[in-house]
Amino acid sequence: MATEQSLILITNDDGITSKGIASLYEAVKDFGEVVLISPDSPQSGMGHAITINDPLRLYPSKLFPGIESFACSGTPVDCVKLGIHQILNRKPDLIVSGINHGANTATNVLYSGTMSAAVEGAMEGIPSIGFSLCSFDSEADFSAAIDIVKSIVESSLKNGIPEGVCLNVNIPDLPKEALKGIKICRQAHAYWEDRFEIRTDQFNRTYYWLSGDFMDIDQSDDTDLFWIAKGYSTVVPTQFDMTHYKAIKELENWNL
Repeated sequence: MATEQSLILITNDDGITSKGIASLYEAVKDFGEVVLISPDSPQSGMGHAITINDPLRLYPSKLFPGIESFACSGTPVDCVKLGIHQILNRKPDLIVSGINHGANTATNVLYSGTMSAAVEGAMEGIPSIGFSLCSFDSEADFSAAIDIVKSIVESSLKNGIPEGVCLNVNIPDLPKEALKGIKICRQAHAYWEDRFEIRTDQFNRTYYWLSGDFMDIDQSDDTDLFWIAKGYSTVVPTQFDMTHYKAIKELENWNL
């Protein structure tokens, strides 16, 4: 287990009052010094957004006695930036984000505030992990997820995470005894087939509500969606360098 000198920054996108972040704190509190900075309201789907047109505010929180904890008026990425550059006296040894209510599998990672916080940490050269429980139930049981978090955090602090990489961890909504293990794998090629519901408010004004179906077009046996369906937690090494290197040569042939 890591020494007491390890410094861990906790954040999330569901807000400081969520059950998930309380469970994440419970999982990592014994691994070292913990500081928690979380949005003061839900920020799901914010992706890598940052606040540039409004002031950012931090409010000390009493929800986590015994540690420094703050509610932030901004996004999950704002929380990470403020933690690194304003609150902490040195770079943390680990950033953990979550535990998210709902899966962040496949291309959901692009929209996820939970994972964007982890990506921001990786961009800053800090080992970072995003954790998600595959349940949107407000009364979801996080006890099995806590055990998975402990295992992965301990291994990450012991072995390190490759530079430029963060970990995307998804945990099936199953009781402890039903979880089969942990699989290292790739993200599935899946996406949301979007549609907009047209609705009318009480003033007879039209508005639109985003909905749709999640389409797994991959159907391979080495993806996060495949293994979660089999009862395994998944770990996907995720990078922020989005360059498609194989396409560089093809584009060079355009003779631009």
